[in-house]
Amino acid sequence: MTAITAPAVVVSERTPVSQVVSDALAVARRNVIGLFRVPTTLVFSTVQPVIFVLMFRYVFGGAIKPIPGVRYVDFLMCGIFVQTVTFGSINTGIGLASDLQTGLIERFRSLPMARSAVLAGRALADVLRNLFVVVLMVIVGFLVGFRVHTGVIPFLASIGLLLLFGLAMSWIMALVGLATGNAEAAQAAAFPLMALLVFASSAFVSTATMPGPLRAYANHQPVSAVADAVRALVIGGPTAGKVFTGVVWMVGITVVFAALSVKRYRRAD
Repeated sequence: MTAITAPAVVVSERTPVSQVVSDALAVARRNVIGLFRVPTTLVFSTVQPVIFVLMFRYVFGGAIKPIPGVRYVDFLMCGIFVQTVTFGSINTGIGLASDLQTGLIERFRSLPMARSAVLAGRALADVLRNLFVVVLMVIVGFLVGFRVHTGVIPFLASIGLLLLFGLAMSWIMALVGLATGNAEAAQAAAFPLMALLVFASSAFVSTATMPGPLRAYANHQPVSAVADAVRALVIGGPTAGKVFTGVVWMVGITVVFAALSVKRYRRAD
């Protein structure tokens, strides 16, 4: 008698989008709860940007050549907002590296959940933290003389732009955190990268004062693009082109580094 073999049934391993979203929100909720259980994390997240505001406003501000028609405090605060979410993304890398080091990532990988949800959940939780810090920095800005010159809607659009940029930068730091696998190493690796992006940009000064090669780099990197877009929305001037450039940077960073981070997560030890 000849055995009859049933045809193989191919089962798709693709996770439904609804499950990815549900898993990501669950992980985000876990991280937000952990964040508010340690409020000192939020407090110290604001210390550095406040120091930068006071330093550039009252120590270096008088020595920096003003931009015609723009008060330096308004120029500065827009850069401070971008700097805040950029450096804030380091927490994503440190958090993932810590989870990897303590074995929590291995626990997540053993569960029937979307692989990308762990990373997306961490990034979404950091968006909420960025919102809290940005709102606080806006209050600090108003205390030192910062003013909005456009309107409520453009200003809210600038906040949304900042949060999206923080999310994009979180994907870069997610890759750094997974690649290092150690919280201290992640912080050590992230700071030079963030410093190169923030300080060699238009965040604090006009790029017109920089030497040629440095000016070319500063004019064509994401922090400058987003800082210029935020200034256009808050201070005024040509807006559409600058916002479009900033959004293109965000989308490009998110697509590339989200894919790389998920790939790294799949083979994380």
